[in-house]
Amino acid sequence: MPSALLALALSAFAVGTTEFVTNGLLTALATDFDVTVARAGLVTTAYAVGQACGPALALLTLRMPRRRLLVLLMLLFTAGNLASALAPTFGLLLATRFLTGCTHTAFFGVASVVASRLVPTARRGAAIALVFTGLSLANVLGLPIGTLAGQAWGWRGAFVLVAVFGAAGLLGLLRLLPRTGTAPADAPASAAPSLRAELAVFAGLRLWLALAATAVGFGGLFASFTFVQPMLTAVTGFGTGDVVWLLAVYGAGLVAGNWLAGRAADRALVPTTAALFAALALTLALFTATVHHKGAAVATLFLLGFCGFGLLTPTQAYVLRVAGRDSALVGTANTAAFGVGITLGSLLGAAVIEHGGPHPDTALPLTNLAGAAMTALGLLVFALSAATGPRRPATAPSTPG
Repeated sequence: MPSALLALALSAFAVGTTEFVTNGLLTALATDFDVTVARAGLVTTAYAVGQACGPALALLTLRMPRRRLLVLLMLLFTAGNLASALAPTFGLLLATRFLTGCTHTAFFGVASVVASRLVPTARRGAAIALVFTGLSLANVLGLPIGTLAGQAWGWRGAFVLVAVFGAAGLLGLLRLLPRTGTAPADAPASAAPSLRAELAVFAGLRLWLALAATAVGFGGLFASFTFVQPMLTAVTGFGTGDVVWLLAVYGAGLVAGNWLAGRAADRALVPTTAALFAALALTLALFTATVHHKGAAVATLFLLGFCGFGLLTPTQAYVLRVAGRDSALVGTANTAAFGVGITLGSLLGAAVIEHGGPHPDTALPLTNLAGAAMTALGLLVFALSAATGPRRPATAPSTPG
């Protein structure tokens, strides 16, 4: 694999850490800003709303050389996390999370396309998976480390640490991503597609169904995972100090799921994606019961990571296949769909907690059941997308799948 992919994975590690680090800090945030845990969950929602707005940023930068754009995005990302660390009020923290979320979507949209063009067609799924491995490792290493930093130095210290990760990713892009020559990462503006050509791929229903499946199917995970820290402590009975290694277990599932799904997607894209949607729905439903038993909860947490983040590469490859071209805007739109899903899922989970009863032992586990229903709906939408339009071979020459 080209060394440029390592730079993309390193940057993805930083971005992934900030996306989910707040899930291990909700109690501290709620205490510091004197808000409820459900309201503190808005820091996840605000970031996800920013992700959903990412395609607008992609449109504004459509003709910018991709290397320059990726560097700019990581610079803004790093500055955004420093601003979060300095936020004096809860409202300003939400604002900085929103702005940082905007860079997330554009980064993964562009990085996925750049990665797919740096390798032969038959290895595009694996190349995209390598980029998303950085996101997976963020949950194995970055998220627990960020949680430890939050426990040792306060939640502000966690955001400072993420900014350091972002600076490291920025340096990696500057050093390893090709600057000149034939590298598609630095294609001249004159070679960039027109706005009309980029938007034309959105004319078909099949692509919109694919994007909706990503949002709804993946969003079910975050009806549960947004509140995983209070769930594991208040319901399962783990101590606050246990959250770090529990998140590492979840992260290990992410790495395994992403790695295996990337290779399976190169062989059978649609069956792999459908199977992961179904497995995630079943695992969420199972977590409703296993959350009450420590050993079973740990095993289910691993499966949630495996199934949930196993979906990243196949869904990204699928929308590029449906689009019929390596479109950065389409890749960004699918990343934005993840953000929409996280927003919807976290809001659904918060609503379940608010109206599920006065006792956490009753309300928190119900977020898993709500998430399972949401993911099952995503599977149905994906099936409609796969059934719409002409059939395609298992591997298409112009896409990562």
